[in-house]
Amino acid sequence: MIEGVMMRGSKSLAIAMRAPNKEIVIHNEPLSSLYKSKIIKIPFLRGIIALWDALGLGIRALTISANIQTGEDEKLEGLALYLTLAVSLALGIGLFFLLPAVVGQLSEKYLGLANRWSNLLEGSLRLGLLVGYIWLIGKTPDIKRVFSYHGAEHKTINAFEAGARLEPVTVSKYSIEHPRCGTAFLLTLVLASVLIFSILGPLPMFWRLVSRILLIPILAGIAYEYIRWTANHLDSRFVRIIIRPNLALQHLTTREPSLDMLEVSIAAFNSMRSHETIGNTESTQMSV
Repeated sequence: MIEGVMMRGSKSLAIAMRAPNKEIVIHNEPLSSLYKSKIIKIPFLRGIIALWDALGLGIRALTISANIQTGEDEKLEGLALYLTLAVSLALGIGLFFLLPAVVGQLSEKYLGLANRWSNLLEGSLRLGLLVGYIWLIGKTPDIKRVFSYHGAEHKTINAFEAGARLEPVTVSKYSIEHPRCGTAFLLTLVLASVLIFSILGPLPMFWRLVSRILLIPILAGIAYEYIRWTANHLDSRFVRIIIRPNLALQHLTTREPSLDMLEVSIAAFNSMRSHETIGNTESTQMSV
């Protein structure tokens, strides 16, 4: 988010943002009844549903935070918002899924690579593009601040799970790594794509590209279950070893936050927790 953090609980979410006047603006809203339904408990399917819902919540949170920064006169909404999101989604799928698939297919045709090697090349290129893209945008000042707020989010959750007092100085001592991070999800999805796409065997160019798009939900479900399983078995030395690449990649998407950023993250977490307790059912927004 822009100058803010979103915290999601089991019943509600809270968004805390540092407004241009330096006040912390907090937005709360309840989660949909989807999270109470039986369908959300079905393995693999719950990952697809959770990803879709997280995408919607993330877009809404990003829009709210952007509008807080720009004010009423430049509010992002309506057709402009949806066109921006559609173009961004199309570019993301094209860059990270279709382009590597094209390169993999051409390597079979012109370099004579076997299908398993072309799939490995495709997966390696996909991973390289992902890491390179994150590294590159992380060099810009605005994204550095976003990544610092991401670090503040991780530190706050780690401090809470350790039973520490949620105050900036104390929270600052905790790690910017967390096993349930979305960055870990992305890496897992990319690695799973190498295995799943290899199972399909040789395909014509058209069906190779179509399969890469249609199988995204399946890959999401697999990645979700893997992240969920590892997060629930951190007492295992084997699990702590296999998640090291996921934790290492998080250093590209997190930065050490300042104390005022931690203040925002703690405000989001405390607000979410309070609404979980009182069972609030209405969206609210306030400044502190």
